[in-house]
Amino acid sequence: MSDTMFEVNAPGVDVEQLVAEIRAAAEKKMAEGVYADARIARAERLNLGNLRDADEFLNFYLKCLRDAAFVDISDFPIRERRRFLGPALVALKKVIWGLLKFYTYRLWSQQNQVNGLLVTAVEGVDQKYAAKLQELERRVQTLEKQLATDSQAGKGA
Repeated sequence: MSDTMFEVNAPGVDVEQLVAEIRAAAEKKMAEGVYADARIARAERLNLGNLRDADEFLNFYLKCLRDAAFVDISDFPIRERRRFLGPALVALKKVIWGLLKFYTYRLWSQQNQVNGLLVTAVEGVDQKYAAKLQELERRVQTLEKQLATDSQAGKGA
């Protein structure tokens, strides 16, 4: 069995060239800023299979979740690429956006509240179980020390 996630077995396909093209395209997009979030680009480079430490994995994705949870509700420019009827379409889109903006902002702000609460809940559960695990590890160490002390006392008697 190979170490790769998947294999390409098609006649006439140069796998090395295909992989090189994919990596080149990803590098180009990173350089162009297509991946706006640097951590997403870093995750692509790390290839999630390389994250061996479960705590590192969880902390990384909790941070990504926290940063990506909120919808950007800022206004945006309306553009049209078509030259013919372009200005008319832009004007129509601006009128439609003006009519729907209030409702859209309300929806986005409610979604941001829900997303924020969900992120807080996930982080709270993670912190709770991390603290509980730390306490259990401390108790096991204490019991192991007590067992070693009792064992030593039993040999001396």
